[in-house]
Amino acid sequence: MTRDDLLPIGGLARRTGLAVSAIRFYEEKGLLRAFRTSGNQRRFMRSDIRRLSFILIAQKLGLGLSEIEEQLGTLPQGRTPNQRDWQKISLSMRRAIDAKIALLTRTRNQLDQCIGCGCLSLKKCQLYNKEDKLAAGGTGPRLVLTAK
Repeated sequence: MTRDDLLPIGGLARRTGLAVSAIRFYEEKGLLRAFRTSGNQRRFMRSDIRRLSFILIAQKLGLGLSEIEEQLGTLPQGRTPNQRDWQKISLSMRRAIDAKIALLTRTRNQLDQCIGCGCLSLKKCQLYNKEDKLAAGGTGPRLVLTAK
């Protein structure tokens, strides 16, 4: 590892768009690790830009911090993750991402119609959920949250 491979926390913040406090938070959670200089300043590996970018994307996708921690926990510490490392995460997350896409699609397609919640306030509810027959299948918005 060369000096060019290490970034100060401010440089990492500028590159990722994250606040320094957010980077410290992720460090506390163990999602990335800082090296310390002789003056006790934090230095991060350049590859931590990708880790933090992954966190930002995963959060935008609606993944929880525990899910993100679990995935990043599979990456090697102390070396730049390679393509194979990231492919493992991709394969692992693909099912969860596909399920979220399906939920978003159902929500988009159904939200202006009856969603099966039992309110029966829309005229279409009388067609799709006459007398709240969907209540027998469970609580909540049955037509959106249950896979078809």
